[in-house]
Amino acid sequence: MAKLQITLKRSLIGRPADQRETAKALGLRKLNHTVVKEDNPAMRGMIFKVKHLVEVKEVEA
Repeated sequence: MAKLQITLKRSLIGRPADQRETAKALGLRKLNHTVVKEDNPAMRGMIFKVKHLVEVKEVEA
């Protein structure tokens, strides 16, 4: 199954609480922090909510 590499590229300062909580749920803590998650509809939905703050790449695992 494919995986997604998610990197936080923009600051969470001044963002609405729901966006900060979504980034935290994705496992993103600080700027340029990268996590690898399974590609599924739930992850895609969370990424869509913060798409302006993150960079996403598909990686084969």
